[in-house]
Amino acid sequence: MAQEKASVQFVKGAAILGAAGLVSKLLGAVYRIPYQNIAGDIGLYVYMQVYPLYTTLLILATAGFPIAISKIVSERIAVGDVLGARKAFRVASVTLVVLGFFFFALLYGGAPLIASFMGDEHLVTPLRAVAWSLPIVPMAAILRGYFQGHQNMMPTGVSQVIEQLIRVVFILLAAFWAMSVYQDAYLAGTGAVFAAFPGAVAAVLVLLWYWKRDKQSGPIGEGVTQSADVAVWGNRQVLKSLLFYALPICMGALVLPLIPLVDSLTVVNMLQWSGMEEELAKVAKGAYDRGQPLIQFGTFFATSLSLALVPAISEAAAQRQYRLIAGRSEVAIRLTFLLGLPASVGLALLAEPVNIMLYGDDKGTEALAIQAFTILFATLSIASAGILQGMGRVMRPARNLLIGVVFKLVLNLALVPFWGIAGAAFATVMAYLVAMGLNVLGVVKYTKARIGLRQIAKKPFLSVLIMSVVVLVVEWGCMMLAPGALSSSRLAYTLTALLAVGCGAVVYLLALLKTGGLTRDDLRFLPKGARIVALLERIGLLRGQ
Repeated sequence: MAQEKASVQFVKGAAILGAAGLVSKLLGAVYRIPYQNIAGDIGLYVYMQVYPLYTTLLILATAGFPIAISKIVSERIAVGDVLGARKAFRVASVTLVVLGFFFFALLYGGAPLIASFMGDEHLVTPLRAVAWSLPIVPMAAILRGYFQGHQNMMPTGVSQVIEQLIRVVFILLAAFWAMSVYQDAYLAGTGAVFAAFPGAVAAVLVLLWYWKRDKQSGPIGEGVTQSADVAVWGNRQVLKSLLFYALPICMGALVLPLIPLVDSLTVVNMLQWSGMEEELAKVAKGAYDRGQPLIQFGTFFATSLSLALVPAISEAAAQRQYRLIAGRSEVAIRLTFLLGLPASVGLALLAEPVNIMLYGDDKGTEALAIQAFTILFATLSIASAGILQGMGRVMRPARNLLIGVVFKLVLNLALVPFWGIAGAAFATVMAYLVAMGLNVLGVVKYTKARIGLRQIAKKPFLSVLIMSVVVLVVEWGCMMLAPGALSSSRLAYTLTALLAVGCGAVVYLLALLKTGGLTRDDLRFLPKGARIVALLERIGLLRGQ
């Protein structure tokens, strides 16, 4: 009974953290569009130059530590070492606070040097503004680890969502104030990156409220007596164990912000090296950064699927059900391909109307069209990484993505001087292609799944071809009729983009169902899949597979 209760608690906790993570990612993907509309391409450039570096330092300072703290605390309590559990919590707290202040000093003091590396001395103030959150975020990480150690995931999930919500609201308000009062895009960017500070403070306050309210908020291990036959851990043992658990997670998470960080350090410098004026280079980088929220939004399904895949694959692996692992892996890759391919092709075809609809002009349209294919390779990379993690190969996806980052750096240096931001976009696509290819090879090796290009891609390619024809016809028709009927060109492009996307999605779904590219088994793998199957059968759209 106790084991069953613990299992239910684990699943519930994983669901809470998964849902909170998805909401946070969705908020993080959407806000950059209104922010760019307020602060312009220069404001977006400032934000995207600074934020990847902050994210990198933040990961070094905190990623992995909440999990490590929770694991050590729960393990020491389980064996009756209450004093060791309390010591682990204290040592972890001191370590994280010291790391936070160290990285604050490093970023604040090194801001002039970092700004010079980025080719823009005006970035000193934004770099120093974002540094202020570095001492605060570790406090939130400590408290999250404490609650997770007590199998209570709700405080972590709620604090993550509140932190992101406060940060997004602050970003938009700060940008609006800076542009309406001072017309200063750098000030807007400074306010946007400083928003990490109030967000972190809000997270800490939420966690402290849970601490005060929770019945478990007393001393760690309250109600459990210290076992006489268990040796109490010393500070060195605690620190060694903490680093043992936390460092691999940190290294794995560290790879994610490296691709935008490579762009921060190379794109403007390479554009200026090729002869472009500094101000034009900044505007070009801002236009290039427009693709980021669209790529994040496009990979949203893959992130959701990955969260479901890890426990599903882990469960099958623990039971040695290798055929089930292979089957689930094949379905996951196929579903990801089914969604990633039309998203990439559709955005590439509609890059101009989507760009004008969201951002007001067509700057960076070529780069956006190229970046669109990042969605396909990134979604496949995320899904295959989830399979590998479920198989226990936790570091392999991080290693593969790091190899992709190296490709990104080399290609940026080689292509940006000659092809501009389109070269940087192509380098990003290739980075994710490399990472995806290595991940899929790993999936085939460890799961014995049969992932053939012809098996997975033949019917989706046919469906996408049909979709593309419809999208181009709708786009051409709208652009012939809408400009004359509507006074605003942006409104005309908005109507074009929405109609073309809507028609394309419907036609693609119908083509998949008619060609058999989407099967009952595929649909049942999705949330509420049985209901979707029943609905499609009732209206006669699902073939009898």
